[in-house]
Amino acid sequence: MPEEIILESLPPQPHLQQYYTNDEEKRRFVRGLFDRGASGYDRAEGIMALGTGRWYRRKALERAGLRQDMTVLDVATGTGLVAREAIKIIGDSHKLIGLDPSPGMLAEAKKSLNIQAMLAYAESIPVDDSSVDFVSMGYALRHLSDLIVVFREFRRVLRPGGRVCILEITRPAGKFKQALLKGYIKGVIPVLSRITFCHKDVAVLWEYYWETIQVCVPPDKVMHALRSAGFEDVKRHVELGIFSEYTARKPA
Repeated sequence: MPEEIILESLPPQPHLQQYYTNDEEKRRFVRGLFDRGASGYDRAEGIMALGTGRWYRRKALERAGLRQDMTVLDVATGTGLVAREAIKIIGDSHKLIGLDPSPGMLAEAKKSLNIQAMLAYAESIPVDDSSVDFVSMGYALRHLSDLIVVFREFRRVLRPGGRVCILEITRPAGKFKQALLKGYIKGVIPVLSRITFCHKDVAVLWEYYWETIQVCVPPDKVMHALRSAGFEDVKRHVELGIFSEYTARKPA
């Protein structure tokens, strides 16, 4: 088996010309979209996951090695959906830092979570080297500008032996399954979001969500990027053919 080439850069997707044409425009677009949709995001996510989201996130974190008393950096924490389950495992909200570039999403998270909230991007994390035991990121990989830059930041802030867990929705294999997922995300979720009085921009957010799923780099490239950033024991666990859990460890 040939040795993998070490990647120096890997955007998670091409620029979607209908939304933005460069990284700075992408940052503004995504931040604005999440700011406007923050108040209705949790309700829409509950529809998407059919009520199983909390259970799944907690089990995924446990599978990745999260344990009691660990310190956690939750990147792209949003409204705190992953952070909330992480706190149940570690047992202390003060041991978790929630980082997100959207003021609106952080404001929603702080309504229910007593965590240290940081307004920042994953590409430049304002956290000391080797200062946390575990880095999590839920369903935000597609919104990054460069996977290598971000994964190197994850490696920098982790203590030796620390672990990373990245949750993401992956385009399923087969046209029929793809059509089902597309219809659910672009059709069912926006309609139900309006019926349940979510903010109108939540529907736009989920339509954009599908577009990014369609063009996101495949799982093997995500794993290659983690190895290129210096991680070892890189693995992928899949649930229902679409929920990917990428895990890796910083060398001790």
